[in-house]
Amino acid sequence: MPVYLISGGTGSFRQRCAKTLLAEGDPQKLIIFSRDEYKQHLMQEEMPDKRLRFFLGDVRDPTRLSRALRGIDYVIHTAALKRVEKVEYDPIEAVLTNIVGTMNVLNACVEADVKRAVLLSTDKAVMPINLYGGTKMVAERI
Repeated sequence: MPVYLISGGTGSFRQRCAKTLLAEGDPQKLIIFSRDEYKQHLMQEEMPDKRLRFFLGDVRDPTRLSRALRGIDYVIHTAALKRVEKVEYDPIEAVLTNIVGTMNVLNACVEADVKRAVLLSTDKAVMPINLYGGTKMVAERI
């Protein structure tokens, strides 16, 4: 049975993805990797499944990612700063999370011999008119 990890796994889409994987994917384990301990707590209470595990960490931290990805078969990389107005105000933070974080996930996946990794992107990456779309376009290229 496969082991999955969802980066940024406490957001609304990620929770739906986790529910679907637990119901239909029959994972041995599903690890939610995020830096939001409170949302992890809420998610754990809402979804009391013994296959669901939580790992505090940030995609900006390659050492923590390497540790989290040991024994993982599949990665769904959804961690990103997504609020356009926040990204425009703090562009360096967006670059560090959306671009450097994606590079860190990719490198950790290669190191851990992950079978497959997928990136959740956005339509705003197609012809970016703002920084958010630009960072996601670069993440797609990575």
